Amino acid sequence: MTSPRGALLVGSVNYDDAETTMRTAAEILGDRLRRIPDGEVGKRFHWIMFQPDVLGEADGIERVGPERIPFGAGLDARPLRIAEGVDAATITLPPLGYAAAAIESYGIFRRLRAEGVIGDGMRFQVSLPTPLAVISSFFAGDDRAAIEPVYTAAILRELQEILAAIPHDDLAIQWDVASEMGIIERAAGYGAVMQAWWPGDPFDGLVARLAALVDAVPADVEVGVHLCYGDVAEKHFIEPADAGNLVRYANAVTTAAARPLTWLHLPVPIERHDDAYFAPLDALALADQTELYLGLVHREDAAEGAARRIAAASAHTPAFGVATECGIGRAPAGSTEGILRTHAEVAQAW
Repeated sequence: MTSPRGALLVGSVNYDDAETTMRTAAEILGDRLRRIPDGEVGKRFHWIMFQPDVLGEADGIERVGPERIPFGAGLDARPLRIAEGVDAATITLPPLGYAAAAIESYGIFRRLRAEGVIGDGMRFQVSLPTPLAVISSFFAGDDRAAIEPVYTAAILRELQEILAAIPHDDLAIQWDVASEMGIIERAAGYGAVMQAWWPGDPFDGLVARLAALVDAVPADVEVGVHLCYGDVAEKHFIEPADAGNLVRYANAVTTAAARPLTWLHLPVPIERHDDAYFAPLDALALADQTELYLGLVHREDAAEGAARRIAAASAHTPAFGVATECGIGRAPAGSTEGILRTHAEVAQAW
């Protein structure tokens, strides 16, 4: 059986502040990590669910429905629409919040590194949603195509602000890719949320969009892709039959992108330690320098369950690190340190 090397923290971690996240991760995982996130604390706790409150402040964008739909931490989950008669191209979006959060947390990262809490050579990891996730989740109909270039430009401005503020040799960018997998799988029960709005083969459009985001990250900054099937009460929006569509999408994106990925993360459902799930990994074609992380650590069965999934994966890929299948920000309170220790128990140091 392969002994996994290294661990990846996908993004969200269930602590209240960035310093606790980074201190705890560094203490428990240490040299198993090559990069460390801030835990997506504060308003980012629920991933993209704070974006409607941000976008709803823009002239020309309206909230749908007269009453707030409360969603944790005071957020309003009502969807969005372009106001009648407004040309989307004229809409100016406010700062989305990702750059400001990254710059603030990087200050903590630098201080902890100076104190010796975080080791030299560790990078600061910033996770960003793909534009498709926000657009498909909060806009509908023709508004999606209209707002896509506007929102894409806004997220790229956030990226540029991060790139300007954080030294490139300290920085790692991860693109969080979930709704795309729903479109590929044509997820039953999620209807219009997970439908393509562009002409032609939806898969080709998904590949081109993600490859462009990968290429937006300069070559001297690490870039990773986290493929995901969502996290609603620790459940996927659809359970994949096997890793086939993950491998197909990853291969197409890495072929289309001009630069190599630094890492790729693929999820593994908790009940899958059968050969059939992992067999498609035989066809995964990554560059030699690309790290593969399999999201096979689960809170419910800890190291014992991870070991079963590691054994099954080892038959189809010779080298990989470990991760959870999605972020652990919504894991039950008090379970976070145990989840981090499971990573350490089943993975070697780099």
